[in-house]
Amino acid sequence: MKTRIQFFVLFVCFLIIQESGAQEVYNLWEGLHKPYYKENDLVEYEEEAWETMCIFNITEPTLTVYKAEGGNTGKAVVILPGGGYTLVAAYHEGHDLAMILAEQGITAAVLKYRLPNPESSDQPHLVPLTDARRALKIIREKAVQYGINTDKVGVMGFSAGSHLATVAGLWKSVEADENPNFSALIYGVTNLNKTNLMWLEESLYFRKMTDEEIAQNTLLDLITSSTPPAFLVHAIDDDVCDVSETTLYADKLLENDIPFEMHLFPKGGHGFGYGRREDGTDQWLQLCINWIKLL
Repeated sequence: MKTRIQFFVLFVCFLIIQESGAQEVYNLWEGLHKPYYKENDLVEYEEEAWETMCIFNITEPTLTVYKAEGGNTGKAVVILPGGGYTLVAAYHEGHDLAMILAEQGITAAVLKYRLPNPESSDQPHLVPLTDARRALKIIREKAVQYGINTDKVGVMGFSAGSHLATVAGLWKSVEADENPNFSALIYGVTNLNKTNLMWLEESLYFRKMTDEEIAQNTLLDLITSSTPPAFLVHAIDDDVCDVSETTLYADKLLENDIPFEMHLFPKGGHGFGYGRREDGTDQWLQLCINWIKLL
């Protein structure tokens, strides 16, 4: 009898865990034409990079939605992991965060976006943004299913994903449901200096950018009174994306009377994801959750 009771308790616990961790995966372009796509022989795979599991050669994008648990706030966030546009760090900058956000009443959706690659696209520089816009559209289409307020849907990006999130907020789509209402930009890229110009030409455009494209990517000049409110995070000792990427963006937001909250940590380097207790970067996520709840 004792064994049966123990088995029943374990079974119930298993069901609870399964339910609390429930998520749904959507193929981003299922039944639709996949923009800027061309046939290729690339094979998606996962491998450790930068001490975390990452996804490479993504040509079939998906959106994994973690439904808000308990006190649903009606807020939703599309998470854009980083990876320099060469990979997607989908776990410590994606799924791990999404579970925490969902537990706090915020619907979180991790976008496994297509990576720009001339082998799989005729316009590689447009692929990540097109996927991000599609993800925002899907979330709003499923607002009733997930209990989401369509005016409270934002993006959260890390490093290259933060660059993508910034672009999604500044390059306004003609379709309103493809634009974010707010942005959380974590150790991202905003300033078109020589280093960043070289990075974009090598990893996103795969060619020299035109004068028009350079102007379009001078993101700090694109901030206006209609730019989404932002939550900004950076480590001062970041040796990959300089902290000025965030402080310059904050200055421009301030000039245009855009609400924002910024947190700079003395230590943390680059790519700390949801943070580490030893350097204090583990504080940012709860601060961000509080900020989202107050929007």
